[in-house]
This record gives sequence, C-alpha cells and structure tokens, in this order.
Amino acid sequence: MISWLDVDSPFPDVSKALTEPAGLLAAGADLSPQRLLNAYRHGIFPWFSEGQPILWWSTDPRMVLHTDRFIISDSLKKTLRKIERSRHTDARWEVRFDSAFREVMRACAAPRKDDAGTWISKDIVDGYCGLHRAGYAHSSEVWLDGKLVGGAYGVSIGQMFYGESMFARVSDASKVALAYLVHFLRQHGVQMIDCQQETPHLASLGAAPIPRKEFLKHLEQAIDAPQITFWHPLDLFAKP
Repeated sequence: MISWLDVDSPFPDVSKALTEPAGLLAAGADLSPQRLLNAYRHGIFPWFSEGQPILWWSTDPRMVLHTDRFIISDSLKKTLRKIERSRHTDARWEVRFDSAFREVMRACAAPRKDDAGTWISKDIVDGYCGLHRAGYAHSSEVWLDGKLVGGAYGVSIGQMFYGESMFARVSDASKVALAYLVHFLRQHGVQMIDCQQETPHLASLGAAPIPRKEFLKHLEQAIDAPQITFWHPLDLFAKP
C-alpha cells in the first residue's frame, strides 16, 4: 500500500517506494510550489495521467546525466556551430532562457507520434509555472526566424537540476536546447541532472542509472549550494 497525502501531510521516506510499479511512493496532496520543492529536495517527483490522483515517485535506480559526460554527436556539433554563428551575425537562430516558459511546457505536452498521451496536464503546467514565478523552474528555448522550434524545462535547486521534458519542431532542436542548458549548468557548478527514468534516448545523450542511495547522497550536498539567480545562455564555442 502507498500513503495517501493530505495537503499538510509529509512525504513518507523514499525507502517505502513500491517495487511494482517501480518507485511509486504516495498519492494525493497538491502541486503548490512549496510541495513541489519539498518533493524535489527529497528525490521525489510527480508523474500521473489526466484523471488520476497526483502520484509521487522515487525511482531506484535513478537515471542521471553528469554534465561532464553529455554526448554531442558530430552532426549535432555542426548544428551547434551554425547556431552559434547565427546568434552573432544574422540572428536567424536564437537561444533564450525563460522567455516563454509556459509555451515550452505546452509544447512538451503536445501529442507526439506513436504516443498514447501526455502526463503534462493543465494542473502540471500551472504547478510548474508557479515554480517558475518563484525562480525555481527554467526553460531553455531554441528560436528560428522568431518562432519557438525547440526547448527543454526543469527545476533548479542550489547546484542540482531536475530535467522534466523536451520538445522539437525541427530536427535536433531539443538537443540544441539541452546542449546550451548543460553547458550553462556546468559553468555554474552543477554536476548532475536528474533524468528520473531510464530511456534509450537519454542513454544516447550520456545519461546512466545510479543507485538511489548514491543519488540522494549527492542531492543532500547539491541543494544546499547557493541558488543560480541569473539565467542566460553562454557561448558554446569561441566566436568566429
């Protein structure tokens, strides 16, 4: 059995998470900024479908991406160099942080090919927009000719970043958004991005599973670091 949470109920210890379905810890409560921050600080995240109660998870093992192990393929590197040149010349391509957070979330929630649905409901969007207004949720955005074509978003606490979702409307746009985000985070001392669950796509980018105990040990130190306050994309390569 899992715990049912009221608005004021504390989370149970993550060691009580079920093995089947793997990582399910509790249900209920709300998606207020305070609840979400408390969850992330304890290695817990919400994940549920429309019509379900709020479900809280703590997976073991935990999929993470070390920022110094992010894999940039040769083809992606070419794309990044083209975008980097454009950012300093004709500006057809732009990379921005936090200029369209809600739009990025809505794009991530849009139906995808061979996908039965989305877990990013209106309640999730509203909850994370509350975190964004509080300075804890951020988006990395790729713009082409003034249109949003790719992006990623997640939650930042201290020197810990929790990746949530990505989208692309043109080839590699989500990977470009992630590349700029990873570079920025690494320059600000963030060593690890929480990816929550293992997928082949994340593995292709350099992410790998680690035991939950190891993840929580890193979390304890990372979340107590000073908060990043000024978010802006940094150059990936030397200017031409």
